[in-house]
Amino acid sequence: MPWGPARVPSSGSLSDVLIGRRSELALLRAIVAAPPSLALIEGEAGIGKSRLVGELLATTELAGARRLVGQCEQLQEPLPLSPLLDAFRLAAGELARSRPLNPVTGALAPLLPEIAGHLPPPPPPLPDQRAERHRVFRAAVALLDHLSPLVLVLEDVHWADGGTHDFLAYLAAHQPRDLSVILTVRTEAGRLPIREAFARAPSGPARSVGLTPLSPPDVEELARGVLKTDLPGAFAALLYEKTGGIPFVVEEVLRTLLERLPAGEIPGRPDVLAGLAVPTVLRDVVLQRLSSLDAPAREILCAAAVIGMTPDDRVLAEVTGRDAAEIAGALGRAQAVGLLHEEGGHCHFRHALARQIVYESMAVSGRRWLHLKTARALESGAGPRPVARLAHHYRHAGHTTEFVDNAEAAADTALSHGNDATAARFLLQALEIDELPGETRVRLAVKLGRSAVDGLAHAEAVPILERLLATEPLPSDRRGELRFALGRLLRQHGEARAGHLQIEQAIDDLADQPALLGRALAVLAAPETVVDRHVSEHAIRCDQAEEAARRSGDHDVAIAVRIARASLLLEQGDPESERLIDELLRDDRLRAVPRERARACLNWAQGALHVGHLRRAEALLAEGREAADQVGYLRVVEVVELVTAAADRAAGRWEGLEERVRRLGGTASMFAAASQDSRLLHGALLAATGPAEEAIAILVNVIAVAERAGAVWPLIPARTTLSRLLLTLDDAAGAAEVATTALAHVRSKGNWVWGAETVLCLVDALDVRGSAGTAAPLVAELAAGIVGADAPLAQAALLTARAVLAPEEADGLLDAARTTLGEAGLRYDEALASERLGRHRCEHAGDGGPILESALRMYGTMGADRDIARICRIMRQNGVPIPYPWRGGRPSHGQTLSSREREVALLAAEGKTNQEIATELFLSRRTVESHVSSALRKLGLLSRKELRGLEVERPFDDG
Repeated sequence: MPWGPARVPSSGSLSDVLIGRRSELALLRAIVAAPPSLALIEGEAGIGKSRLVGELLATTELAGARRLVGQCEQLQEPLPLSPLLDAFRLAAGELARSRPLNPVTGALAPLLPEIAGHLPPPPPPLPDQRAERHRVFRAAVALLDHLSPLVLVLEDVHWADGGTHDFLAYLAAHQPRDLSVILTVRTEAGRLPIREAFARAPSGPARSVGLTPLSPPDVEELARGVLKTDLPGAFAALLYEKTGGIPFVVEEVLRTLLERLPAGEIPGRPDVLAGLAVPTVLRDVVLQRLSSLDAPAREILCAAAVIGMTPDDRVLAEVTGRDAAEIAGALGRAQAVGLLHEEGGHCHFRHALARQIVYESMAVSGRRWLHLKTARALESGAGPRPVARLAHHYRHAGHTTEFVDNAEAAADTALSHGNDATAARFLLQALEIDELPGETRVRLAVKLGRSAVDGLAHAEAVPILERLLATEPLPSDRRGELRFALGRLLRQHGEARAGHLQIEQAIDDLADQPALLGRALAVLAAPETVVDRHVSEHAIRCDQAEEAARRSGDHDVAIAVRIARASLLLEQGDPESERLIDELLRDDRLRAVPRERARACLNWAQGALHVGHLRRAEALLAEGREAADQVGYLRVVEVVELVTAAADRAAGRWEGLEERVRRLGGTASMFAAASQDSRLLHGALLAATGPAEEAIAILVNVIAVAERAGAVWPLIPARTTLSRLLLTLDDAAGAAEVATTALAHVRSKGNWVWGAETVLCLVDALDVRGSAGTAAPLVAELAAGIVGADAPLAQAALLTARAVLAPEEADGLLDAARTTLGEAGLRYDEALASERLGRHRCEHAGDGGPILESALRMYGTMGADRDIARICRIMRQNGVPIPYPWRGGRPSHGQTLSSREREVALLAAEGKTNQEIATELFLSRRTVESHVSSALRKLGLLSRKELRGLEVERPFDDG
């Protein structure tokens, strides 16, 4: 039997799963399975040696095996045999139950007073100290033999004293046949005395199990397991660079981040990772290693930390004034203590945090001096000027003029290679210098305005541009360009109205710059960004943009304007948009600019979803994703995820969708506008799945933010979704009020394709209140507004609204609406239309049962619990049997409630809140919400209010 959990080394790991060590664990298991055996687990500090031992001892093969674990301590004067004696102390219980011991084991009694009572009497002392030590060694081997079969683990043997090393050499030559010995040792410890003895052991040479750093995919898997969420590639790559793949360092970094942020927010905040303070535990380890070096080696290593992760030998020699031999020796000594490692023939810091610790160990004045010397050394080198590195070193040396010159040059280089984020970073740093001349500040700000849009530096750039426009006397062309840049940034930052106004103000100033003017007018042509601008105004702006593009003679501007024209037409359901989009996608000039193509395709994909063309949206999404991936276009990564989620929602692919959109709309979102769209999508999902209270809260928030920002999208669809939700909660008056407000925005914008669903909500609300006939002029207005529009959602909404007004024609109209939505692939909307048609037929002496059942199954595959509850009630009311299962699998407890669901439902019927129920039943609030939702669905109820009349006699399942 094992001797208790204390025998398994504790790694203190954040991860429950061993990552990237499958082959090493398999090798160890094979070694231990064939005693007598010896194993050396080797690797640098933090690489996971103890974790691997712990995993080995936890395997099923060793679950019942005896094991002893001893730990070597880092002491100035280690105690003789201390790890072995510590291990023997753990065997007291076993010795108390075991057969008589070999008398020689009594020699251990004076060394082990805790278990001396279980050992034979100590033999008389020997006059020869060497003989006495030999007898102790024999006693220890005899005791190990007595306890065998046994696995003996000694940790951190590089810290063991000479006596322990001597014993291990003796043990290798006299190893009991049922004993397996495992030692952990650091690779940087150099050549240990026991290695040779273990290599010549009679039982065969010791097997070496070498541990290397984790690969980038392993680091990503480890972090994903700790944070319990997916990781963006950029975050995973930065985490690997920061930690060098050393598991201990990875987990210490994550532990530090978890002290600051919720786990779900961390992957979206690479800025926090980039600016992370070094974990205290890691700092102590690195500083201890640094202090073990001699003064010349420390001096050279500090200079190396200033130069970079991989210091250039020439630059290092010039900065330190040392010759090649001195530098090679110093780097070798640093490598021996684990601060550096060799890769590709060059010395690197072990990981970015090791370099950071060495760097921060120097006085500030010393660092500034080394940065200046490094900059001078880099300037004296051959080849192109390394402007990015020069900017970095001059900045930290405090030489602002040289820093600004090189930062601007570095930004220009980054922009020429399409790296807007890097350009924005250099420009932001340069603009932090207070003593910049006015002309230089304006020039840099103009470049920042261009780069910040794609460089995701919105929040930092906006106040800089606003301050310049407010305080600097600017020539009109500069003022116009700054206003245009500021307007674009504000729009992406969620300030639709403010951004639109800035660009409008820039138009006159850009009159003499037709290329920029054409681009600015093309932005103003976009209809979905701002309230209080009629689509006719957008069309005029588009015409003006075409004229400016013609004057400029710039083909790229002409392409941008044609893209805007296609978007404007698409959002109105104009069939001409399809022809224009197809032409643009075949245009080699657009294909040559992957970023422009990616942006265009994603905008068109969103427009196609707005009007109900799912298949076209998915094709455009695929094209946009491919173009973005081609050039690693980070700006649109979040938009790709958003459009993908919206397409999945429309197509009824809801598995895991709620969690995806919840994450997209979180605080880590890079784009305020995209975050609002994500929250709208989240609210729409919850309106179908529940809880309704959370859906209402999200939609109300989206509406409030959109109203403040002046963003027409998602203002209209958010109000429409809220109106529909209120209708399902029997609040027809509230639904009518919300729909009427949304309708005012529709009229102001003049795009009835967007307003069709709004009109239908208002018609339904009026119908519930018995005044549907008053909506006839409104339906006629809608019909006139979408004449000739290729917009399945709008056409289906019009057909449905007409059905409400003309009951005698309703069957054909509702069937046509359902067919329109089904042919468009809009699965959820098709289910809603099927429910409406089935209910109509049931209520008008038709056979609506099969259609209701079809709708139920569609809701079931999507997990639309609120819709399921509603349609089940409709089916019961109309005597339509409810088939089980209808999800494609076995629903829990059929249509009856489990005992827990019943308990929760009865408490809810008493008027208790979810939190009160959770507290009373010792459940999480989320679990209570799930039980309430399930109970409502099974009972065919739409809201908690209806639970107030819950009858206890209703059949329940006690299972």
